[in-house]
Amino acid sequence: MIAFKSIEGFETVPFRNNEGISHELTQRLLERGNEYGLGAIFPFCVEKIVVADWVSLKCRYGCSKYGTSWCCPPATPDTDKARAILGEYSLALLLVGVQRCADFHLNTAKKRTNQVRYWKGTISLERQLFLEGYYKAFSLVSGSCALCKECAYPKACRFPMEKRPTIESFSIDVIGTLQNLGTTSKVAKDRRNAFNYYGVILLE
Repeated sequence: MIAFKSIEGFETVPFRNNEGISHELTQRLLERGNEYGLGAIFPFCVEKIVVADWVSLKCRYGCSKYGTSWCCPPATPDTDKARAILGEYSLALLLVGVQRCADFHLNTAKKRTNQVRYWKGTISLERQLFLEGYYKAFSLVSGSCALCKECAYPKACRFPMEKRPTIESFSIDVIGTLQNLGTTSKVAKDRRNAFNYYGVILLE
């Protein structure tokens, strides 16, 4: 931990390097995350993250957000760059939420409200971690950005402070990563079924 003399009137925040994360802080993050629909937070080693070239195919072929959003490809780092960035981190938090939305395949107001809630929650936790001394904290958010009904891409983003890549846009194989962590996720076969969604916050 690095600490500097405080400037009069200002409180110093010690930077954290390779110290991991305490159970107490994880619980406080979860309490805050509950307000945004998060149900669980799990610290894990970044080496468990699976990055695969095929994931970008799912974005390029089969997703309507490709080429239309600042938070999706090709505006986000390519696979090789994603691997390099992940190599600069050692610790991560897996964020898990549960959602029930029969119209998940439609761009409805209800769906967007849920997406924005989770998106803002993830950014809020990233900010809290930064204030706790994790200066490298960076979010990879679940789903697609819904802060705007229609993204301004390729014009300037309307919410640059909240702009983050989606976890899939980082070529992360979510199911493969979950398997590396000793768990898995089921596919919701009926639109009425609840389903899990996942995000990641990278830490040092």
